[in-house]
Order: sequence, then structure tokens, then C-alpha cells
Amino acid sequence: MIIEQIRNATIRVRYGGKTFLVDPWFAPKDSFGCFAYLPPTVPFTVRDSQKRFISMPICDLPKSAEEILENVDSYIVTHIHPDHIDMAMDGTVGKPLDKKIPVLVQNAEDAAVFRNSGFECVEVLPEQGLSLDTIKITPVPARHGTDMPCGPAMGVVMEGEDKTLYIAGDTVWFQGVENNLERYRPQVIVLNACAAELENFGRLIMDAQDVGKVAKYMPESQIILSHMDNVAHASLSRTSLEDQLKEMGVFRKMVIPEDGQAVEF
Repeated sequence: MIIEQIRNATIRVRYGGKTFLVDPWFAPKDSFGCFAYLPPTVPFTVRDSQKRFISMPICDLPKSAEEILENVDSYIVTHIHPDHIDMAMDGTVGKPLDKKIPVLVQNAEDAAVFRNSGFECVEVLPEQGLSLDTIKITPVPARHGTDMPCGPAMGVVMEGEDKTLYIAGDTVWFQGVENNLERYRPQVIVLNACAAELENFGRLIMDAQDVGKVAKYMPESQIILSHMDNVAHASLSRTSLEDQLKEMGVFRKMVIPEDGQAVEF
């Protein structure tokens, strides 16, 4: 198993002889703009006014789009948000992607968006999981917000190699995450953990305390911390997250990879 951190929540996963590109966001640095200039119809507002004028993505991609897309077998999109998939003004998504590559999504609504965007093979992950040769991919619950969900989102579990992989997606710690850990007992876990926050929705993904809960529940699992240093509404950087986790005494089996860094298990 090889997990390569690309940027934000975008990761390349080599598992069971296949390559998956998760939440592929290819927008050039600063091209998405900032929260201050979002249309009035978009209900996203940062709590910290000092972050309103930070353009996103904050960093460039660590390598060319061609390199990132090379030999990808499937895309997995945990949810349609503009920091997880490229979105155009006409409502279409995934312009930089190869439309012939299969896309795995969470529900019929997301599937319709991808089909309307020209993707030829779009599949909703069934609740019981999808078998691809020797591996199985199962969608699992996620809660994308502490005050109220910022739209639906999912995590995924991959089984079939000697180690089970849990990609939690955009979620905070809640009973569903605990249930996922208990049911699948994953040896490798990917958590989105910059503690991004929005008005009305609260904290959207994990913070250090949530990560600590996962680590204490699965003390022998390897944990990769993703979704770092590329969105303005983040409350934690790689440095501050690592510092807090070390203070909590739970950083022993964790990696916060830099963009472009691959981790092998």
C-alpha cells in the first residue's frame, strides 16, 4: 500500500494492484479566490474575518497534472465541494480529469453531476461495498460539521490487502467514526485534520482532539493526517497540529506528509 499526499484532501492510493485518485482538486494556486468575493448565494462564511481575503488553493500542486493522473484506475470523490473537485461556473466538475476513467461517488445526486460533466463511467458505491478484482471498497458514514452538516459526505474502507485502509473523508469525530473503527479495525487510517470552520456549520473536519480520539481507539494503527495548509478556513497548520498531538502524547504512529510525499505500508 502506498499513499501519496498530493494537496489538500487529494491523495493517490496504490492498493491491491490498483491506483485510486481521491478527491482530485487541480485548481492552480490562488485561482479559486477568497471567501470575501464568493457570490451571495454561496452560504460559506469564515468565522475569522482575517481569513476572508486569503486566496485558495494556498499552494501549487507538487507536480504536474499529467504526473498525478498517470496510470490512475479510478477516481473516488467523497463529496462535491470546491476544495475536493474542480467546479466550473456552469455547474460541471472535474474538467482536468480523463472522462473515461471510472468515478466512484457517494450518492445519485453526485453521480448525476459527474454524468452531466461528461464522465462515461460513474458508479454510486453500494452500501454493501463494491468488489474490484481482489479488493472491496465500502462507503462509510461521515459527519461534515459540528453544528450542522455542510452537505453529505462519505468515508471509504478498502479491504483485500493484508492491511485494511480507512479514508475517513471530511468528518468530525462522532459515533459513526467510532462504529467504522470498531467494525473494520483498519491498520492504516487517513484523517482530514486541519480543523476547517465555517459560520453556521461549525468545525467541518477533525482537530487535534478528534485525531487523539482515533489514536486512542486504535493505538496500533498507522495514521496519516491530510487536508492541511491549503484552505483559508483551516484552524490548524501542519506545525500546530503536530505540536498539539505531541503535547497529548499520541503522535507516535502518525505522519503528516508534505505535498508530494508518499508513505508506504
